Amino acid sequence: MAAPAMAAPPAATAAPPAGWRLGVAYGGLGLPLAFVALPLYVMLPNHYASVFGVPLGLLGAVLLGARLFDAVTDPWIGRLVDRWFAHSTARVLVAAVAAAVAAAVGFRALFFPPVEGTAALLVWCAAALVWTYLAYSVLAVLHQAWGARLGGDAAQRARVVAWREGFALVGVLVASVLPTLAGMGAATAVFAVALAAGVALLAQAPRTASHAATAGRVPSMTLPLGDAAFRRLLAVFLVNGIASAVPATLVLFFIRDRLDAPAFEPLFLASYFAAGALSMPLWVRVVRRVGLARAWLAGMLLAVAAFVWAALLGAGDVAAFTVVCIASGLALGADLALPGALLAGVIQRAGRSGQAEGAYFGWWNFATKLNLALAAGLALPLLQWFGYTPGSREPQALAALTLAYCALPCVLKLGAAALLVTRWMRDPHGACE
Repeated sequence: MAAPAMAAPPAATAAPPAGWRLGVAYGGLGLPLAFVALPLYVMLPNHYASVFGVPLGLLGAVLLGARLFDAVTDPWIGRLVDRWFAHSTARVLVAAVAAAVAAAVGFRALFFPPVEGTAALLVWCAAALVWTYLAYSVLAVLHQAWGARLGGDAAQRARVVAWREGFALVGVLVASVLPTLAGMGAATAVFAVALAAGVALLAQAPRTASHAATAGRVPSMTLPLGDAAFRRLLAVFLVNGIASAVPATLVLFFIRDRLDAPAFEPLFLASYFAAGALSMPLWVRVVRRVGLARAWLAGMLLAVAAFVWAALLGAGDVAAFTVVCIASGLALGADLALPGALLAGVIQRAGRSGQAEGAYFGWWNFATKLNLALAAGLALPLLQWFGYTPGSREPQALAALTLAYCALPCVLKLGAAALLVTRWMRDPHGACE
């Protein structure tokens, strides 16, 4: 698809204040959004399989369907977000409040189903997932578009995204240990309070690009697909995202059955997400030295090194896997902070700042959720087909689990790195970032 003709892109918008007040006000909503994301994408499959005894094949089909539905709605949500921004910031905040209430209700419904039996549980899970995903998606696209509208150069864009994703990793860290320590009931209450605080903080964040720029017709939902630079970046993001989604789906199975270390789940998850959060300032510094694209490439290669080592581990290797979690957590920081900053640059160069951030991030989140859908819908049934079930100790089953958790992500990460070098960094615009 050819890119539509447009005026030359304007100069990058002035960078907003870079202090901690901006970071807290804008980034704070990232904490509850990530708080819900970890249970939805990592804990929920294991919860329904282990606690309720739902077969992996059927569960994978439900997760695939719900996540695909969630993914295809994101471009539509992105167009709505652009309309809200074009109207007023107040309209954006009203939508955020409504979505926050819906997300809190849906999150609790997922983990406390009032039904019994496999069929009823699957139907309830599907309906509650669709409800919660929609609410989550509205908040996520809205939040990302707000940050992209703040503008700035590459380092400033990385800093804005790092604040958002840093708070997100704190939220994930809390979500990884709170259910174990206090129970899922307490976790749902904390999530609701954190959502309210996050939306209140966003109301105090710096206002985004002038609404005068969007007073006319809201750009088409398909506009980003006509942007060649966006398509190139999206291809890299898709492959890299699948590489990250597969181990995220399988990590609890790997810890419990390959490592035989379920008691250390909080340690492993906390090490991973804490390393990711603490690495954010490091990646911002790396960006200043080598640019966004090269920094992201370094993060991909670090992840490959970590998962190659993980493939060599077995029962009882707690200390070694903790090191793996820290190394892959450092790589996670690059995956979270840098692609979004690259996308904000694509929007700037296309001359769409303050106009179409919702459309771009709608498709961006579509890619993210497509990755997660494919990871759950393909990896879980394939594992069952190869003879793996939760609790398996047979060598063949554990070998299948290790290949899926370790080897497949390495192959995909290397593919993403190759795309980044050949499809993005060799482009004049990509090379400059």
